[in-house]
Amino acid sequence: MNKSDLLFYDAYEAFYKMAGESEAFRLFCKEAFGEDFSQDGFSNVAQIERILQYIPEKKDVHILDIGCGNGKMLEFLQRKTNAYIHGFDYSAEAIKTAQALFTERAEFREGIIGEIEYPAEVFDVIASMDTMYFAKDMTAFVAQVKRWLKPGGVFFVGYQEGDVVPKTENAHTSLLAEALNRNGLHYEVTDITEETYELLKNKREAALKYQKEFAKEGHDEWFDMLIGQTDCATEPVEQFKEKMGRYLYVVRTERDS
Repeated sequence: MNKSDLLFYDAYEAFYKMAGESEAFRLFCKEAFGEDFSQDGFSNVAQIERILQYIPEKKDVHILDIGCGNGKMLEFLQRKTNAYIHGFDYSAEAIKTAQALFTERAEFREGIIGEIEYPAEVFDVIASMDTMYFAKDMTAFVAQVKRWLKPGGVFFVGYQEGDVVPKTENAHTSLLAEALNRNGLHYEVTDITEETYELLKNKREAALKYQKEFAKEGHDEWFDMLIGQTDCATEPVEQFKEKMGRYLYVVRTERDS
């Protein structure tokens, strides 16, 4: 498969190169999200900290991040739990950075959603923050995730509608909810749309704060991208909610009897 044909591939190669070089972007992430995970989206530290409650307090814990980028989110979870971290991403630039930065109890692989494979029942927690949209067949990929999880494991998903995928009526009518139901997986879901609206407003303010720093680095186009991503937060929240929805899904696999 030609990776350039994949959704946003070339853009993400350029993005992770910038993220590895730009001090302005690091400062922006800390200001906008509370931690620098090299975010190109909506995952602030409060959302990521919600994963912690599902990570078992035992020695041999394994976490997989689907679309791990340069591994900074996984390193944050490892710092809090001492878990073994695994991640894959289709971006060669991102994985090269992750492999260089994080070498202890860590495995990072270059791979494509729906094509990469792992052994059955090896992960205690699998996280996907804004990456399920990249699955060509979401139902088939959820079946893979189900197979990779240990009995009693948790699948934690940050999922947004209204940009990459169309907005449906609610969290229970989304493409992801349909894929989970088809795989016989029960889920709990939290609607964080209003929380995301506030996050986007903060993201816009942070970008404006560091506009001059982006310009000094010659990264004006990335500043413009951040402003474009947050235009929707300049309208009233009720209008925003008509167009966008953001949800956190938690799926628990059945324990062995």
